[in-house]
Amino acid sequence: MERVPDGRRRPGSGGRREQSRGRTRSWPGGVVAVLAAGALSVGGMGGVAQAADINVAKNAGFESGLANWSCSGGSGAVVGTPVRTGAAALRGTPAGQDNARCSQSVAVQPNSTYTLSAWVQGGYAYLGASGTGTTDVSTWTPGESGWKQLTTTFRTGASTRAVTVYTHGWYGQSPYLVDDVSVFGPDGGGGSDPDPDPQAPATPAGLGVGAVTASSVALSWNAVSGATGYNIYRDGTKVQTATGTSATVTGLAAATSYQFQVSATNAVGESAKSAAVSGRTSPGGGDPGGPAVPRHALTGYWQNFNNGAAVQKLRDVQAQYDIIAVSFADSTTTPGQIVFNLDPAVGYSGVAEFKSDVAAKKAAGKSVIISVGGEKGNVTINSDASATAFANSAYALMQEYGFSGVDIDLEHGINSTYLTKALRQLSAKAGSRLVITMAPQTIDMQNTGTEYFKTALAVKDILTVVNMQYYNSGSMLGCDGQVYSQGSVDFLTALACIQLEGGLDASQVGIGVPASTRGAGSGYVSPTIVNNALNCLTRGTNCGNFKPSRTYPALRGAMTWSTNWDATAGNAWSNAVGPHVHSLP
Repeated sequence: MERVPDGRRRPGSGGRREQSRGRTRSWPGGVVAVLAAGALSVGGMGGVAQAADINVAKNAGFESGLANWSCSGGSGAVVGTPVRTGAAALRGTPAGQDNARCSQSVAVQPNSTYTLSAWVQGGYAYLGASGTGTTDVSTWTPGESGWKQLTTTFRTGASTRAVTVYTHGWYGQSPYLVDDVSVFGPDGGGGSDPDPDPQAPATPAGLGVGAVTASSVALSWNAVSGATGYNIYRDGTKVQTATGTSATVTGLAAATSYQFQVSATNAVGESAKSAAVSGRTSPGGGDPGGPAVPRHALTGYWQNFNNGAAVQKLRDVQAQYDIIAVSFADSTTTPGQIVFNLDPAVGYSGVAEFKSDVAAKKAAGKSVIISVGGEKGNVTINSDASATAFANSAYALMQEYGFSGVDIDLEHGINSTYLTKALRQLSAKAGSRLVITMAPQTIDMQNTGTEYFKTALAVKDILTVVNMQYYNSGSMLGCDGQVYSQGSVDFLTALACIQLEGGLDASQVGIGVPASTRGAGSGYVSPTIVNNALNCLTRGTNCGNFKPSRTYPALRGAMTWSTNWDATAGNAWSNAVGPHVHSLP
């Protein structure tokens, strides 16, 4: 969302990052988006490999030079330092239009899952697999001063006998280094090079919190190549083990926060513990703080200002909207602190009348939340003190006005560490009925390494929905690595796929669009296209050129900027999209 020059906000974003097909490098913002999106791994993490599985890659540590590897344009060379293990590593040097791609064809079994990993260092480094017969995958890092492990998984098709695994850098970037490549899975007939130096497995990544109850917390994490088991730690103490990549820790106290870590094990030893994540059990007696959000919900932003759209009181907001985000809170001179100032232009006689409208909407089963940010609005949450100030002030607004939660619409950069802390502190105060929504720009959710995506995953257990803004962004990459333009079904579905396959639950993903052509600078789509995208994602019908590999029946729904622009157009958007959202499977 954005403000007009007088300080009021209107829909939009600062993210007018246009991207074209090919390797355009003259516009850094666009290049970053291409880099980030193209690197997303959309393959689901498989279970732990069985004893018969092997590393089917040959010369995986480059101890035999470039044997078994083919590098584009002579861009690859074997170096003796730095190396992670052994005496050699691969050094790839991008030059001109050559991204220093080195690849190897490995023998695989059909209908099998493989874990692909490698250790990288230096400039932009990519790792991926193509020709899988199902969904090709890739992952990346924008540059590391030390060795970092990249990991993803892929599944082979019914007739796939060989898959190309590759690594490459990026145009104009520094050389990258690769060592200890692993393609771990069933022997495809090519055997495996002997491992001269067995090692303990790497530290698990991707630890996240799932469903919680009053006495349990569900955890999941990424598979680790070579691991035969995992240890789960609660507040630093080992509490149980697992053979797969998920576990539920039970016997916990209600309404209590815990810190969890996980390590990987094999016959050699145990890895270091993962980064800790926080999980909080729900209150034992339930939380009557607000109405429950329906399985499929319509979200609308309500404007606390007059920018030419229809001026509304909350009571006037179309009944189709399940979540109403009051736009916007204001910041104070105290970092992290927010307040709400009711604008006289809206027509309320006073705060009491506004509070009465909030209560009436809640009584009708609607969630009224306070939105934080907008294109010009900013709240700084970059320290423990500012995180606490945000949580305390947001909760004070909930108590004063009856808000059911908060919407995060910060468009000037966020700090995932401290925003996560702030939202968890707010959750601890407000209880399990707290509604937390987010409205990131498309660029903010292009891969799991962005601060917005990291925040969403870090608060997954308390997050209601992410309604990404599919507008004012220009062309973007979808989860299949293809470029899609605004205004199409493919743009909505291929970008939603990034979130759906990147770790969010389908119930936490919504489609955010303008309510009318006047609601945004670009990216308006008709309600028919929105409904087609919802059908494509939930039922596999009405898709465009892009069709997801599976359906997501639990998809939360759709969002629009704004209820005011919707009313200006006779509520055409909510009248068409609302009933469709509520009829989803």
